[in-house]
Amino acid sequence: MDRKDDAPAYPVGLRLAGRRVVVVGGGQVAQRRLPALLSAGADVVLVAPEATPSVEAMAEAGELRWERRPYRTGDLAEAWYALVATRDPAANAAASAEAEERRVWCVRSDDANAASAWTPATGRTDGVTVAVLSGRDPRRSAAVRDAVVEGLRDGSLVAPRHRDRTAGVALVGGGPGDPDLITVRGRRLLAEADVVIADRLGPRDLLDELPPHVEVIDAAKIPYGRAMAQEAINAALIEHAKAGKAVVRLKGGDPFVFGRGMEEAEALAAAGIPVSVVPGISSSISVPGAAGIPVTHRGVAHEFTVVSGHVAPDDARSLVDWPALARMRGTLVLLMAVERIGAIADALIAGGRPAGTPVAVVQEGTTAAQRRVDATLASVARIVTEEGVRPPAVIVVGDVVTVGRPGGTYTEGNVHG
Repeated sequence: MDRKDDAPAYPVGLRLAGRRVVVVGGGQVAQRRLPALLSAGADVVLVAPEATPSVEAMAEAGELRWERRPYRTGDLAEAWYALVATRDPAANAAASAEAEERRVWCVRSDDANAASAWTPATGRTDGVTVAVLSGRDPRRSAAVRDAVVEGLRDGSLVAPRHRDRTAGVALVGGGPGDPDLITVRGRRLLAEADVVIADRLGPRDLLDELPPHVEVIDAAKIPYGRAMAQEAINAALIEHAKAGKAVVRLKGGDPFVFGRGMEEAEALAAAGIPVSVVPGISSSISVPGAAGIPVTHRGVAHEFTVVSGHVAPDDARSLVDWPALARMRGTLVLLMAVERIGAIADALIAGGRPAGTPVAVVQEGTTAAQRRVDATLASVARIVTEEGVRPPAVIVVGDVVTVGRPGGTYTEGNVHG
């Protein structure tokens, strides 16, 4: 039976947990769609000779398997679902044809008419996923999706009125990782954006909600990997703002907490471009809280200090007074410190902090992949290595780590999902 392009799509929710999904192409389309597939628990295989920094980071973190080569016949064997999104029309057509032959539902980014499935405009709020299809009009799908999600959030189910775009650039703090922890204003600015320049540590699931016409620029700063120079980020912000586009700079946590947000604000101001700042929830307090650790607690800690571990204590560039920190009795929160935790722990112990001081390492805080590893200053470097802890992770040093445990105790090396 001939397929009719004007026939309506049949909506269905795919349960992909543990099932093979093949993504052909590692560019922007893959970067935007992969987080949702990974959140669904799919067993993702990426076939692409190259990928964006964010997609590469997913592969390096073990979230997906990456075949670093072009597509070839047979790649869709045993697949349940396929996303075809390369820049090569011939490769796209060949992969789409294989999907048709193998009866694999296939989304094709370059030719919706040649695909057997379409990706709906999706939004998530309060445990509900909203998916909208409107034929070949993705902007209409996105508008309906936004109306339903906004209505669910405020209880009215009424489409929001058109809002005037904010002039200039908005520096938006995306929070610690859970997309529900971005501010309402930040989410609304994203919905109105023409261009989004996003960090790797921003809430990546939000990128999947953006309409197809939104340009996403990957400013991912992968530790010890490829990076977009800060000067290039500043130049991109200025270029798109001067072109009259609504620009959002989406950053993880808060823009002004180790986020270089002020550097970007100063560059924009020097170029005569208005800047608005949307504060975000900093991982320094939210990630410990999500793991059940209060950074302050009556009778335990009346102060907490947030420190960057980006530079080692013995590095001449370090601006941190580690001996002074070692003498403090309050909570110490370390960001960007996983790679240097051994040297940091040694410096704190040398400065007088007891070797048995409790330490908690919280990886991927507030996300579905969150896990907590307990240790002491003396053992944290070894345990981080043994448990394979990787950035991003927040490290908490102090007696607050034991708050909430029976008798104020903890088990060294204990891992909590």
